[in-house]
Amino acid sequence: MNSRDLILDRLRRARQPFTDLPPIADWRPVTLLPDQTLPALRARFIREAQQVKCHVHTPTSAEEALDVTLELIGTQAQILAWDADQIGLEGLSAALDRANIRTAPPNSDGVTVGVTGVSAALAATGSLVLMSGPGRPRTASLLPDRHIALVPQQRLLPDLEAWFAQQRRDGLTDFRARSNTVIITGPSKTADIAQELILGAHGPREVHIVLW
Repeated sequence: MNSRDLILDRLRRARQPFTDLPPIADWRPVTLLPDQTLPALRARFIREAQQVKCHVHTPTSAEEALDVTLELIGTQAQILAWDADQIGLEGLSAALDRANIRTAPPNSDGVTVGVTGVSAALAATGSLVLMSGPGRPRTASLLPDRHIALVPQQRLLPDLEAWFAQQRRDGLTDFRARSNTVIITGPSKTADIAQELILGAHGPREVHIVLW
C-alpha cells in the first residue's frame, strides 16, 4: 500500500460517528416558498438574482434570447463556452457562426466573455447550478470577466433542497457523471480588505442571466 491507500484504509476502518441517529422523517426547507408555481418562482428568482448584483434579461422567446446573447457578447471575436447542445438554446451555434464568433479552447487566456447553460436556477437565492463535464468546460464560468448564463425557465427550481431531491430521484446518475458542480450566486466578490465589497476579485465581474 502507498501512503494514500494507508490513510484511506484507516479512515474506512475507523468507528463511524452518530450511527444511532434515526433518519430524518420531516425535512424543513431553509427558505420557505409557499407559492411554487412557475410564475412565482420566476419572479422570486429575478428579484433574488438582481439583489446579488446579477443583470437579468427576460426575452419572451428563444429568438429574442439569441439576440440578447449576441448583444451581450458584443464585438468579441471569441468566447469561452459550453457546447451549444449542452446549453439548450436552439439556433445558438448558427447565430454565433453568422456573427463570426468562435469558441476558444477551454484553457485560452485573454477571453473576456463566457457563455454557459445551467443545470438549475434556484429561486430562493437567485443562484445558478452548473455541472461541468464533456462539452461543459468549467473555465467558461470562472475565467472571463463577463459570464452569460442562458436559462430556460423550465430549469427553475424552488431551492437547493429541491435540486438535491431531483438528483436523488434520478439516481444521482448525472451528478456522478460530472467532473464538478458549482453554485454561483452573483459575480465574484470579496470584502476581505477594510470590509469594502469588491466585485471580480477572483472570477467574473459581471454575471448576465438570460431567462426566457
